[in-house]
Amino acid sequence: MTKSTMKELILWGKQQLENADVYFGHGTENALDESAYLMAYARQIEADFSDEKLEQGVTSDEQQQFEKLIAQRIEKRIPAAYLTHEAWFVGLPFYVDERVLVPRSPIAELIMDGFTPWIDINNVRHALDLCTGSGCIGIALAKHFPHIQVDISDLSDQALQVANKNIQAHQLNDRVQAYRSNLFSDLADKHYDLIISNPPYVDAEDMAALPDEYRHEPELGLTAGNDGLDLVIPMLQQAANYLRPGGILIVEVGNSEAALQARFPQVPFTWLEFEHGGHGVFLLEYEQLVACQDIFNNA
Repeated sequence: MTKSTMKELILWGKQQLENADVYFGHGTENALDESAYLMAYARQIEADFSDEKLEQGVTSDEQQQFEKLIAQRIEKRIPAAYLTHEAWFVGLPFYVDERVLVPRSPIAELIMDGFTPWIDINNVRHALDLCTGSGCIGIALAKHFPHIQVDISDLSDQALQVANKNIQAHQLNDRVQAYRSNLFSDLADKHYDLIISNPPYVDAEDMAALPDEYRHEPELGLTAGNDGLDLVIPMLQQAANYLRPGGILIVEVGNSEAALQARFPQVPFTWLEFEHGGHGVFLLEYEQLVACQDIFNNA
């Protein structure tokens, strides 16, 4: 293939991705954006494409690198973020590889909005990102609100290696502490004003139907039993012991929202709405968790 400008190469890459019917769900939503993102990585430039920049020439080495990325994306169905080892969340870059999920939670919008109107962020002193994976939620929280001390935890040692790499990259060793913990089991005597979690919640039926791109992500970070609630239920049973009065719990359960509501029809979940897309995120206040403790314990 003989091409000369970024624009021509990006449009070529777009066509290749569309012809191959790859799945978009790991940071970009269409072939054009993904092709442009891979071009920026191949050239080691900012993904900011003015008309003038698009007409710039591309070296033969840059073109070869770009074509290689497109080929890997198509032939192996590797998510683009794993090819570049970078994903963006709340406007921040994060290192990612196949030890962690690619960041994509709608909880990003809550961080950007300062959790208004659900809690006064100025009163949050200590927060927990439970089942942290790459650390993106907890680290983004700490970056946007410098007065908050953040703990992040995960069961996976491999995920915590990535999370610690991101803590160091964002120079947050003094305010973000990583713990290996099976939910709350190794967080004894800790109490938080805010607990956020994007845990594994994919049920068996959805796991079987996932596109090939998701097969590159760690299964431990996705699967959660037949109904997707294997981690959410024990989380609900234990969370009140780690929240301070007035605190809130926010958990993403995605498509398992229906199963959770069917399991606990009497629980007053607040299901959050998002301007930029996303669903299946609930909020419970400390007082609600306490009031519903018998319901959760009898599940």
